[in-house]
Amino acid sequence: MSFEENLVVMDVMESRIERPKIGQKRFFSGKQGEHTLKTQVIIHQKSSQIICLGHGLGRIHDFRLFKTSNVRFGELLKVIADKGYQGIKKIHQLSETPIKKPKGKKLTKDQKKYNRELNRLRITVEHVNRRLKIFKILSDRYRNRRRRFGLRSNLIAGIYNHELAL
Repeated sequence: MSFEENLVVMDVMESRIERPKIGQKRFFSGKQGEHTLKTQVIIHQKSSQIICLGHGLGRIHDFRLFKTSNVRFGELLKVIADKGYQGIKKIHQLSETPIKKPKGKKLTKDQKKYNRELNRLRITVEHVNRRLKIFKILSDRYRNRRRRFGLRSNLIAGIYNHELAL
């Protein structure tokens, strides 16, 4: 088995919800400026098959969602994530994230090239997010019970994997 076959990519997508009557602060995402629920998507890079989903409230940071989801990777599995997962290297040695620009400075050409190559591998998870958002329940405002959001997104991921297998 080659090294590229053991490549996993992860990202988080947000789904808007109606403003909660109680506990609004837990659901408010500063990034989106709305009340949201987050879904962490982990896919196999070559096959684009969804391996695992994690769910959280809109206020939770991407990396904290990863830590609380208790997802653990094998030692030989390489993980690629976006800048929201800075510090994942302490948990999993074979993980890579793009290099952040230092405050008041610029990235070197080599650092920019590294980020570009990493993003070429990571773009597959963005395409999977787009394919999942074709189901309007994830892209439009979610008006159902928030407790069942995880179940419904898991079912949509199952439909996506089934369509992919055909």
